[in-house]
Amino acid sequence: MMIPKKYGAALFALLLSGLMSALVSGISTLRATGMVHAFAQIWLYSWLSAWLFAFPVVLLVAPLARRAVQALVRGN
Repeated sequence: MMIPKKYGAALFALLLSGLMSALVSGISTLRATGMVHAFAQIWLYSWLSAWLFAFPVVLLVAPLARRAVQALVRGN
């Protein structure tokens, strides 16, 4: 199943925000709780909460970041 190209930016934001929020919330949860019995449940709740904020932020910030990179990178 292929996704139409017009949804590429939203898919990129979804994947990037999901992976980054999973990584950061996992590290933060591990540091805060240690490897407790309910670690996976605590981390999953933290991750989903973080992803709810991360996805729209990435959608809003990615175009600004792209423009900033274009302004800072020298062309050939």
